[in-house]
Amino acid sequence: MLGKKFVISVLGEDRPGIIAAVTRVLHEQGCNIEEVSQTILQNQFSCFFIVAGPPEGTPAGLVGALKDKTPEFGLLFQAREVGAGTVGPRECGGEPFVVTTRGPDRKGLVAGITCVFAEYRVNVAQLRAVFRGGDDPGDNIMIYEVDVPVDADQKELRKALSLRARELDLEISIQHKNIFEAMNRVI
Repeated sequence: MLGKKFVISVLGEDRPGIIAAVTRVLHEQGCNIEEVSQTILQNQFSCFFIVAGPPEGTPAGLVGALKDKTPEFGLLFQAREVGAGTVGPRECGGEPFVVTTRGPDRKGLVAGITCVFAEYRVNVAQLRAVFRGGDDPGDNIMIYEVDVPVDADQKELRKALSLRARELDLEISIQHKNIFEAMNRVI
């Protein structure tokens, strides 16, 4: 019987076999994987799991088993229990948008854009940023998937984002997620 939910993070240098090793240990610990988000940033592996575990499971027990059974990977683990009401499909009551920026690399680009989001209570659901340095806009791209509150003034939000983008010397595109996906669909 599964009685608790945990969020587990895994970080380390990327190598083949990490996901197989981690998921094997989670299975051995009686966990059922409910959600996974994994990516490679440069050569660094990062992964988050939401798992349902046995009633006697603990974060320390999961981390201990993961460390003990995967030492060859040199991974860092963290785990914490999450309440049943805090896990599940995210429902923010907002409209999904995709905001894309391009421009010369400099410090403060992510902070500059996300401060505008925070001011308008826009939740960042996903962020992908690649900075290769230099002034070529194609080498420095940020893609934000965001949820804009239904009661937000979208015209004012667009105006504030455009102003901040100009201040940061960024090109910006703001599209409803449905339009973005339709325009970028690869067949």
